[in-house]
Amino acid sequence: MAKKITTKKPLTGNKRSHALNATKRKQKPNIQKKTINGEKVRISAREARTIEK
Repeated sequence: MAKKITTKKPLTGNKRSHALNATKRKQKPNIQKKTINGEKVRISAREARTIEK
């Protein structure tokens, strides 16, 4: 099982139709599984890029 490192949570907001009806929606973070130092972790794609640099 991959260990979860990131603290990112889904963003919430409204989805708007052409008639401007508002319904709740979520934007989920881009969580990826990656092996770092022989340990599998779940981090966001942006954090993975930062670690590689």
